[in-house]
Order: sequence, then structure tokens, then C-alpha cells
Amino acid sequence: MKKTFLSLVFLCLSLSSQSEARQFEKVVIIVLENTNEQQAISHPYLKLLADQGAYLSQMNGVIHPSQGNYIAMIAGDTFSINHDFKVDLDSNHIGDLLESKGRSWKVYAEGYPGNCFKGTSKGQYVRKHVPFMSMLNVSTNPTRCANIVNSQEFFQDYYSNQLPDYSLFIPDNSNNGHDTGIDFAGAWLQSTFGGIFSNPIAMQNTLFIITFDESSNYFHNKIYTVFLGASVLPGSKTNQKLDHYSILKMIEIEWDLGHLGRKDATATLPQGIWR
Repeated sequence: MKKTFLSLVFLCLSLSSQSEARQFEKVVIIVLENTNEQQAISHPYLKLLADQGAYLSQMNGVIHPSQGNYIAMIAGDTFSINHDFKVDLDSNHIGDLLESKGRSWKVYAEGYPGNCFKGTSKGQYVRKHVPFMSMLNVSTNPTRCANIVNSQEFFQDYYSNQLPDYSLFIPDNSNNGHDTGIDFAGAWLQSTFGGIFSNPIAMQNTLFIITFDESSNYFHNKIYTVFLGASVLPGSKTNQKLDHYSILKMIEIEWDLGHLGRKDATATLPQGIWR
């Protein structure tokens, strides 16, 4: 009898641990541009999302200017990239970890010309905001490069239940606020994703992360970041000091991916924001 009781206790603890470890089945990261945290949280729609989801009030970019932050998001380091010129890195990244565990990834980039376009820009599309294009094991491999697509495919994949496990959504330089400002970017976010964010069924198994690459202040790098999803505690807030490496580590741990052995390995995990 005692042995049976202990077995039941162990089973309950095991199930509880599994439940805690699985906060989302899919993740979608939407990256906006160059805005101080206070400016972003003052935008009515972004404030509404922060009130509805979990707000990371002490989230920071890791470098200036933009490109190093995008690289950090997927590779766990900036590799001392402190410029926005074209780079080609012989390095592993989150895509490698995902594929090693049989998981899928995709980048949805507005204005992306397709066909593994390696140019620095075309129209409002810029390569520096698509970090996987800076990874030689992607840019030189047509099969893997096919994971980078035009943003229009996101909604086709989403509504046909074909989203990959990991999605990075990169708006163009108008819609991300880079050339237009936070009012334009906030209005774009609401018109583009508002229907999804207000649909509890649509949010059931997916964690949406809305963040910025960096602040507009070169001497400070505090940025707006909010988590939305069924597993998120509504209206919660963490005052932990976090950065792009924290989100990368969270995804690695969530799916038992291991780590890249860089700053992702020692990053602080967001806490106190889950149901």
C-alpha cells in the first residue's frame, strides 16, 4: 500500500514537472525597431497588449546598432558585430538546434525577394534584419535557405495550421517603425495581428513574443517586450533584468534543445509570468 502511494506521488510530481516544462508548442517572435521602452509602452495598442499578456519590464537589447541584436537572438552572441554592414558567419544557431531535435523553423520577412536573395536590401526589405541570412550554413544551402520566405506565407501557414515550431516574423522598414516611428508600427501591428491576438482559440498552443531589436538611445538599451498566449498569466510583469539571450535560452529549455554554449547558456530565464 505504501509503495503504491509513493508511486502515485511520484507520478503526480512527474506530470506536474512535464506540465511546467511545456508552456507552448509553437513560438512566433515579431521584431519591431529602434524604440525606447517608455515610448513603446505609451502607445495605446502596445499598452493594451502588455496589460493582456506578460510584460518584461526590464528587457534590454544587447548592442547597438541593429544587426548584432538580431544575430544575438538566434546565435547567443553578437560576435562583436557593432555595425550594419553585410556579414557571413560560419557559426551554429537556433536553427541547428531545432533541426537536431526534429523541429521546424521559418523566417517570414516582409518584402523578401525569395530565391535565397543575398543582397543587402530591396525596397523596404533589408538583409541585416534577417539573421539567418548571415549564417553560411543557411545562405549557402538552398534547402535551408528555403526556410526564409515572404511574410505573406505566415498567414497561409497560420490559418492552415502549418506554422513551424519556431517562427521569426520580420516586418519591413516601414512597418517595423524604423523609417516611420512607433505610432505607425503600433497601428500596423494592430491591423495585421489584432485578430489573432484577440482570439483565445488561435492563441491556445502558441506563444507570441512582440519585442524590439534595440532602443533609440545609444547609451541605454531598454526595450518593450510582451508575451501573449494561453500559458501566459494575464497582466503579469517581471522586473528581472533580461535580454535577447534570455528568450533564446527559454526556447532551448522549453524544447530540450541543449544550448549553443555562448551567452544563451548563462542567460536569466523569465519567471513569474506563467499560469
